[in-house]
Amino acid sequence: MSSDGGADRGLLSPVWAGTEVAAVTADDAWLRAMLEAEVCLARAQARLGVVPGRAAAAIAEAARHDRHDAAGLARRARDAGNPVVPLVKDLRAAAGEAGSWVHHGATSQDILDTAAMLVAARAREVILRHLDRVLAALARLAADHRDTPMAGRTLGQQAVPTTFGLKAAGWLTGCRDARDRLAAVPLPVQLGGAAGTMAGYGERALDLLPLFAAETGLAEPVLPWHTLRTPVTDLAGALAAVTGALGKLATDVILLAQSEVGEVAEPAAPGRGGSSAMAHKRNPVLATMIRSAALQAPAQAQVLLTALVAEHERPAGSWHAEWQPLRECLRLAGGSAETAAELAEGLEVFPGRMRHNLDHLLAVLAEHGEDPGVGSAPALVDRALAHHERKAP
Repeated sequence: MSSDGGADRGLLSPVWAGTEVAAVTADDAWLRAMLEAEVCLARAQARLGVVPGRAAAAIAEAARHDRHDAAGLARRARDAGNPVVPLVKDLRAAAGEAGSWVHHGATSQDILDTAAMLVAARAREVILRHLDRVLAALARLAADHRDTPMAGRTLGQQAVPTTFGLKAAGWLTGCRDARDRLAAVPLPVQLGGAAGTMAGYGERALDLLPLFAAETGLAEPVLPWHTLRTPVTDLAGALAAVTGALGKLATDVILLAQSEVGEVAEPAAPGRGGSSAMAHKRNPVLATMIRSAALQAPAQAQVLLTALVAEHERPAGSWHAEWQPLRECLRLAGGSAETAAELAEGLEVFPGRMRHNLDHLLAVLAEHGEDPGVGSAPALVDRALAHHERKAP
């Protein structure tokens, strides 16, 4: 048995196992974020003169990550239903005389929600970076194959001619829109106190809010959002949109890479795509993992959407139900973005095979007196590329 109590390493979710997003969403990353939220709160209060400066410094020292154990904290969280309660107890003991200033005026949800936004902000940075790689690769594919003819397919059947550049431009536009949606989601701090009135923070509570936001680098909310869960639901929708856009790319690649079609192939790597039973196979494993994320993320996001009906000033159970699905949405989006970047950057395209398959379609169309050509496909590619360039940061 491992010393970490069998921590989740992604054994059953290879799409994010070992990726960058796995590290920034792990239990240790959540623990660091909770500790950071406590330290930032103390520092913001010290700037107001509410907490002594020496106490804030002592709290920062007590909050050193190496002084806290995520596995032990997880087990002790069962007594309170959330990990902040035992964490605050540990911090107060570690801070000595400054312990009474730990978590001053705060409630558990202030710390855990703020930590969730810190984790989300770091995960989003990773996701956006890999999405930018995807966009750059898809833009190159669209430009390089602007005029490469292939059979367009509707309802799984050959329909009329198109170009591979237009197909790639479609992937590009979908991923571009999803990327922009994710980038635009506000990630605010949480600061409401016991029942969202900020009473525990004293007369200068409203002055504390922008200082706390500045200390964390997060956005400043209009109101405490203990039961106004749009920050979480908006993020969930954006993450599901990312996995969906990447899933569209992956699904098309799987179909185009079928043995009977053979118009594209995933980038080759030693040992990749092997079968335990059929040595001759080269399976589209990158696209398969990406598609698996796209099929899982909507269900995880649906759990988060139920939080919109949270009751009164603190929900029982619905808030607690958010934590794991939120992490999984971040992991799935981050893992699929990193995997899709590798797929798009190394995708092998076979124009000769596309032409061979297209010739069959053209023969059928000729029998019916039809030859529509590729229509405005090249011009549409140009339009999509121009849109992408305008939207690029």
